[in-house]
Amino acid sequence: MLSRSRCFSRTLGRSVSVLSQSNKALGQRMVSGLSAGSRIVYKNSEVADPKLVASLSHIRYFRTSTCFKNEVITVKTPAFAESVTEGDVRWEKAVGDTVAEDEVVCEIETDKTSVQVPSPAAGVIEELLVPDGGRVEGGTPLFKLKKGAGAPAAAAAAPPPAPKAEAPAAATPPPPPPPPTPAATPIPTAMPPVPPVPGQAAEAKPVSAVKPTAAPAAAAAPTASTGARTESRVKMNRMRLRIAQRLKEAQNTCAMLTTFNEVDMSNIQEMRKVHKDAFLKKHNIKLGFMSAFVRAAAHALSDQPAVNGVIDDTTKEIVYRDYVDISVAVATPKGLVVPVIRNVETMNFADIEKAINALGEKARKNELAVEDMDGGTFTISNGGVFGSMFGTPIINPPQSAILGMHGIFDRPVAIGGKVEIRPMMYVALTYDHRLIDGREAVTFLRKIKAVVEDPRVLLLDM
Repeated sequence: MLSRSRCFSRTLGRSVSVLSQSNKALGQRMVSGLSAGSRIVYKNSEVADPKLVASLSHIRYFRTSTCFKNEVITVKTPAFAESVTEGDVRWEKAVGDTVAEDEVVCEIETDKTSVQVPSPAAGVIEELLVPDGGRVEGGTPLFKLKKGAGAPAAAAAAPPPAPKAEAPAAATPPPPPPPPTPAATPIPTAMPPVPPVPGQAAEAKPVSAVKPTAAPAAAAAPTASTGARTESRVKMNRMRLRIAQRLKEAQNTCAMLTTFNEVDMSNIQEMRKVHKDAFLKKHNIKLGFMSAFVRAAAHALSDQPAVNGVIDDTTKEIVYRDYVDISVAVATPKGLVVPVIRNVETMNFADIEKAINALGEKARKNELAVEDMDGGTFTISNGGVFGSMFGTPIINPPQSAILGMHGIFDRPVAIGGKVEIRPMMYVALTYDHRLIDGREAVTFLRKIKAVVEDPRVLLLDM
């Protein structure tokens, strides 16, 4: 009987020891930030559930977000528009660079625009999978990013500047002690000795006999380098290549002919001077000359539908459009782009100015999408902003005509039999003579001249 009680006592002691050790392990795991599933037990708990021993072997854990802090992800090329299949990569960052979320890592230059690839999260660039200038398609892996690795590196790199500031102070030796001051300086009683005079005077030399020193030779070195003839070669980007290809296609395909006229800008300048403040106050945008020409072009295109049409060389048909989408040429550092203002026939001056301003802002920020430049039935190019006086624009295929604006210059003109100085602008219309005859082209350009010189023509629908 006594031996049985001792065995029972030992068994009970072992069970209590296992339960205590399990509670301690649970307590330590909970302190380290991991949660236990099934049941939560605190150390030194007074309440003990008999089923706890069975549930201790079914502890579940979960990982917090800190476990994914140094996760490495692969960023792929975004999908392109339907008319774009590939592009060239130009890297803005290198391996080891720290990037923030949405910071641009590279740009992909396509035939029509540049696509920016931002970082999906903050981290460090681990590897570049495509070389600079490499060709990629939609879905191609671009680079590997180590998420969350940039913040600790930046924080750890911050303290080192402090020792640099202390280094000069430590390297500076203490100031030397002042020299001892003599008790009394004796007053001299005799004159100081005079240096001996040379027995023979130096021989005089003429100026021509004096040899030049090394200084003039050093000054002559830049003169020799100014005549250097050097060259440098830069690879053409895809946009520039595409522009060159399209312009050459226009010359080879279209029978281009240009007609000219001149516009008196006196009335439109006076209208702008009188109403610019009220226009800005109401529409929150400045009134320019571009809106007048765009609106005049829409009016003239409705009057001459052949200029708004195009030849389909595949089916040998003429396509006439009932809508007016005008492309406005904008010069950018990467090349000429032509964003499109759609349904201009339904717009007024304020709507046109707002559309031009929005597209110009996108072009300056390099945010133009392919959809912003796709289509267009007519193009306006304003070389006058650069001071151009005269020029012949090239058609933007597959369109059939383009209007060229130029600078405004004061010139003497005959008004009512008298010579007056007026602000004049030359305008040029280049058109495809396969579709547009000279009569339609000249009538179209005179219609633009009439609307710009007297905007009341639009009110009278003339």
